[in-house]
Amino acid sequence: MKKDLLNIRTIVAIGIGAAIFIVLRYITIPVGIVPNTTVQLNYIFLALIAVIYGPIAGGLIGLLGHSIGDALQYGNVWWSWVIVSALVGVGFGLIWRKLKISEGIFGWKSVVLFNVVQIITQAIGWFLVAPLGDITIYAEPAKKVFLQGIVAGVLDIVTVGIFGTLLIWIYAKTQTKKGSLKKEE
Repeated sequence: MKKDLLNIRTIVAIGIGAAIFIVLRYITIPVGIVPNTTVQLNYIFLALIAVIYGPIAGGLIGLLGHSIGDALQYGNVWWSWVIVSALVGVGFGLIWRKLKISEGIFGWKSVVLFNVVQIITQAIGWFLVAPLGDITIYAEPAKKVFLQGIVAGVLDIVTVGIFGTLLIWIYAKTQTKKGSLKKEE
C-alpha cells in the first residue's frame, strides 16, 4: 500500500484523532511536585496515530487537540505548549515511512528507532521550546518553566516509551503481514 501524506483517510484520522486527543487530556495523573504538570495519556495516542498517518496528521492532531482542549478545559489557550504538541506530533510522524506497522511489522529495530526519535523530539520540545515560549510569550519565570518543561518532558518520554511502544506493537500485531495470505488452488 502506498502511503500518501494527505488523503481522505488521513483527513478523517485528523478529525477523529483531535477529538480523542481532547478526551484523553481529561485523564491525567497529577505529579504533585510541580504545579500544572501531570502524566498525560494523550501523547501515547498521538504517537500511534502519527506513526500510522504521518507528520501532517500528527502535527495537526497535536495542534488542534491541544488548542481546542485548552480552550474547553481552561477557557484560554497556552500557545507555547500547543506549539510543542504540534512539534511532537510532527516528530513522531517523521518516521512513518520507515516503520512498517501497517504491514504488521514492529520489531526491535523499529522499537529502537521509534524511541530514539520520540526521545529527541520530546526533549527538544519540552526541555527547550515550551520553556522558551513561556518566557517569551507569557513572561513566566525561567526557573519555574524550565522545571515544568523538564518534568513534563521526562514524564511524556517515559509514558510514550513504555505505553506508546506497547500500543504501536499491539496495533502492528493486528495488521496482516505482506505476503502472509496465499491464494488457495
